[in-house]
Amino acid sequence: MSSYDYLIVGGGMAAAAAVRGIRSLDHSAGIGLLSAEGDPPYRRPPLSKGLWSGEKEADLPLPVDGAELLLSRRALRIDLASREVEDDRGERHGFRKLLLATGGRPRRLPELEGALLYRDLADYRALRRALEAGVQSVAIVGAGFVGSELAAALTRAGKQVDLITAGQGIGDRIFPPGLVEALGRFYAEQGVRLHAETSVKAQEHSSSGQQLLLTDGQRLNVDLVVCAVGIQPNSELAASAGLPVGDGILVDPFGQVGEQPVYAAGDVANFFSPFLSKRVRVEHENHADLHGELVGRNLAGAGEPYLEIPFFYSDLFELGYEAVGELNAGLRVVEDWKEPYREGVVYYLQGERLSGVLLFGVWEKVEQARGLIRSGRPFLPDELPGQI
Repeated sequence: MSSYDYLIVGGGMAAAAAVRGIRSLDHSAGIGLLSAEGDPPYRRPPLSKGLWSGEKEADLPLPVDGAELLLSRRALRIDLASREVEDDRGERHGFRKLLLATGGRPRRLPELEGALLYRDLADYRALRRALEAGVQSVAIVGAGFVGSELAAALTRAGKQVDLITAGQGIGDRIFPPGLVEALGRFYAEQGVRLHAETSVKAQEHSSSGQQLLLTDGQRLNVDLVVCAVGIQPNSELAASAGLPVGDGILVDPFGQVGEQPVYAAGDVANFFSPFLSKRVRVEHENHADLHGELVGRNLAGAGEPYLEIPFFYSDLFELGYEAVGELNAGLRVVEDWKEPYREGVVYYLQGERLSGVLLFGVWEKVEQARGLIRSGRPFLPDELPGQI
């Protein structure tokens, strides 16, 4: 049986950041990193962005200073009494402190049997191989971050893309309606066939490809179907050990799970945000880096609370944005456009409290947006235009 001072379950960006955090305070302790993926930790955002526009796989790996990599292994059980984790090879790994950075897995749609689920580097390779083998038309189900980015990337690569969403359009959960409509028109101009407010009713396979029957009556003939309808947190391992869960693994401000020597970080961690006044779970790169590193430091004894407001970003053909805090189309929004739906700032209000800022085509203003949210000051809607 192997044994480590710090055992990390998960091999994503939060796990790599946690190694960095541990090493900033503890330079010699034994670190084990047990991951179901066959690849060492790597940057995930390029899977739907840069890898389709010239970035290479060789640019993706993340440093894991001195950690022993236990790859292609799935953790099955946590024994808190003996402080051991058992993997799917029947091997047990002891720990002094345990970090769960188990992330999430793609949601499946039962009506899309055999669709490519797009989440990790292996999925990217599978899609790349399919395109190189002659796939010309792709249906992408889901118009959130990954679906909209992948639609842009594959269209630029010369493929015909049908983008299917049950919502009103691209980003309808976070964008105001006018921007959703404008993005739909913009994607159509680029050659993407957007099918909004519909879903797949049935799927038929044939030697020439696949036929999708949509709930609005349309039939689509495509070579390949990609499912990108979000992820669900991998919290079952924690739950089976009796640890507190609820839309992820519940952690305190330091990333600790209950009273055990167990911590959680990244996509799977559900934490209280003092700036949003509620528990949240964040699935973006910046949070994985910030939270992973801080929780790693806390494993090594730092005792630092997580007080960050992560930002996220996306590329939509030549359009793009950065955003801070909570973007929710159900909140009150105040739009301040310099050029409608090309360059402007959208503010999200919860009552009189600013909870999020969308910087659409506006760059290098993330810290200013964070400062407005951190201030906690009340805002009336007519006070917000011009703040950024």
